[in-house]
Amino acid sequence: MSIYISSDHRGFDLKTEIVKYLESFKLIDLGPEKYNKDDDYPLFAHLLANKVSENVDNRGILICDTGIGMDITANKHKGIRAAICIDEFFAYRARLHNNANVLVLSAEYNKDNYKGVIDKFFSTDFSSEERHKRRVDEIDIL
Repeated sequence: MSIYISSDHRGFDLKTEIVKYLESFKLIDLGPEKYNKDDDYPLFAHLLANKVSENVDNRGILICDTGIGMDITANKHKGIRAAICIDEFFAYRARLHNNANVLVLSAEYNKDNYKGVIDKFFSTDFSSEERHKRRVDEIDIL
């Protein structure tokens, strides 16, 4: 499994903290490399979604101001199930019920609780219940 991370300018500081927090993982930072207020979040979301979709075991973390723009953009890609997770419960359910493969964080909302959200997202396996498998297949139908 490869884990990719990316942000826009609003998520840059939190991305930097997360890279340090996950230094024991083989985290692949897709940028930006420095703060630039003119960064366009869709470009970074597309880049990450393309990388995650290359292998079913890959995961990603996207960060922008609210997470909404990154989430919308990433979910345009086949095989991507991006989920904005505001707390550990959302992260747990996103993985357990929806087999989310991209964690989307809000630079504003998650600045104080990102560690717990990340830990829960990466420690939760997808449910083995048939109803959840069926629903994810229905999500991925297009």
